[in-house]
Amino acid sequence: MNLVDSSGWLEYFGDTTNASLFAPVIEKVDELVVSVINLYEVYKKILIEADERSALDAIGIMQQARIIDIDSSIAIYAARFSFDHKLPMADSLIFATARLNDSILWTMDSDFKGYPDVRYYKK
Repeated sequence: MNLVDSSGWLEYFGDTTNASLFAPVIEKVDELVVSVINLYEVYKKILIEADERSALDAIGIMQQARIIDIDSSIAIYAARFSFDHKLPMADSLIFATARLNDSILWTMDSDFKGYPDVRYYKK
């Protein structure tokens, strides 16, 4: 399974030169999970930079994958990971979602650089 961080989704939706790093993973929706935190971040960013229609279109595409809600297991794992590694709450929740769903985390967020099962690409 795979989880693409918000940074990867935004590259994909923006059709940037880095979109090709994430497109093959995103387009295999049967192997893709999405954290509700990523839904929040992507919707908000596109809403700010474009408009609500574009933001809703993006969310519609993301919802083709399996959406993972935050449950108590994810929350507790994330809190411990945040405490141990001094990561922000959202990043910790995304990492915990990937880890507890046996997923590789694909990202351009340097906060995740060097962690196991992370495919980090420099911006």
